[in-house]
Amino acid sequence: MRESGMLFPVFSLPSKFGIGCFSREAYEFVDFLEKSGQGFWQILPVGPTGFGNSPYQPFSAFAGNPYFISPETLIEEGLLTWDECNGRDWGGNAESVDYGALYENRFEVLRLAFNRFRERDDEKKEYEAFLKKEEFWLEDYALYMAIKEAQGGKSWIDWEDEDLRKRKESALKEAEKELADEIALIRFEQYEFDKQWRKLKKYANEKQVKIIGDLPFYVSLDSADAWSHPEVFQMDKDLVPEVVAGCPPDAFSATGQLWGNPIYDWEGQKKDHYGWWVQRIGRNYEFYDVIRIDHFHGFCDYYAIPYGDETAEHGTLEKGPGMDLFTELEKQLGKLSIIAEDLGNNTPENEKLLKDSGFPGMKVLQYGFTSWDSYYVNHRHIQNCVVYTGTHDNTPTRAWFDEINDGERDFARRYINSMNSDPGQFVWDFIREAYRSVADLCIIPLQDYLCKGKEARINTPGTDEGNWQWRLAPNFLSEDLARSIRALTELYSRIPKVEHDEETEAQISRKGWSYGK
Repeated sequence: MRESGMLFPVFSLPSKFGIGCFSREAYEFVDFLEKSGQGFWQILPVGPTGFGNSPYQPFSAFAGNPYFISPETLIEEGLLTWDECNGRDWGGNAESVDYGALYENRFEVLRLAFNRFRERDDEKKEYEAFLKKEEFWLEDYALYMAIKEAQGGKSWIDWEDEDLRKRKESALKEAEKELADEIALIRFEQYEFDKQWRKLKKYANEKQVKIIGDLPFYVSLDSADAWSHPEVFQMDKDLVPEVVAGCPPDAFSATGQLWGNPIYDWEGQKKDHYGWWVQRIGRNYEFYDVIRIDHFHGFCDYYAIPYGDETAEHGTLEKGPGMDLFTELEKQLGKLSIIAEDLGNNTPENEKLLKDSGFPGMKVLQYGFTSWDSYYVNHRHIQNCVVYTGTHDNTPTRAWFDEINDGERDFARRYINSMNSDPGQFVWDFIREAYRSVADLCIIPLQDYLCKGKEARINTPGTDEGNWQWRLAPNFLSEDLARSIRALTELYSRIPKVEHDEETEAQISRKGWSYGK
């Protein structure tokens, strides 16, 4: 089935509270997707972010980001007042996230809401059911974050108290007692995140919009996962990582890339029937309908660097679990809906793993015009893939058009038959090229539909500042834009195939929208 969708992170939604969240604007965006004929919303990871604000380095592989909890919903629930929210500094720029202002204010507001919540009994059963259901990860996460806050934000690897770092039972019980209020607050935050997200996801699914979420391949060393489950990773008897992740030296970097993530003990995981991974994937299917796994090549082979090295020069290439992991996941969880992020160096081994898995890989059109027969150009596509104009790691196509060299620009113009001098027209022709691909699924970043420039870039890999901040200005999406996108979607047969009863069809007709059947 040919379908299409949009890439638009939750944090990029407009809202009154400094960052995109599960507020009214999120529901309005789902309405926009439906009007535009889109069947998918790709939202990136939704985990709690730390230093650098990257959603790909969360404090937990299971938890949700408290910043996404809508204060507006908490007001409707009687847990906050408008005065308590409006009187705070959420950051002065409606088109950029101010994480410093959020950190200073968001948690104070959530604490006010929690203090009222704990005095009420109307949701007691639902709350206790949530705590019991998610206990397998929530208790460790809440304790970790409470201790981390008490330690001045330090990662567990730097805690001076060896008993806490090594999870001695008596030390953990003492910490639970001393930090009981903070732990209870963190549990509440996760309950509210879960409740609000499930409501939004249900709304999207009822509108025939499915959610694609990203799963980072690695977890952060500064995470509840690395602290509470050291057996999942290659660590020594003192719980110090033996090796960490990165990339070997290449033409772009003589010393390679040192990422610093702990590396999985795949042999140990195999003996345990990949229990931690089964729990992780299962939890993520509570968040998403489809999971896009970042750095899919890591399941084939990975680069291991001795812990403590200052560069990535002395690492070794090791074998990953391959199909054995996915066979076990499917055995325990059923059919997997996965998109494989297979960008980068495609080796025969990588390509075999992708083919054996049956998962669709990715084709990014911006990468298609560096050579005359690029792996990513349209005539090299297959049906079982997902085509993008660009991803969250690419500059928007309008800026890319200006940044590429004259030869690449001329090649791109001639290939997609876009000889008009207007850069905005080129962007829409580029989008059209993605739509006409044989790829089953086409995903376009919202910034491209809006012909935004580099100011709307989400992330620049290899940089530490200015990332994960762009937000859409309020009231920026129009019905004219929805109609234009829908016309393109209908032309290339990417409208979700939905049957409507006669009454619904009549309502749709009165609104001026033509739905595919």
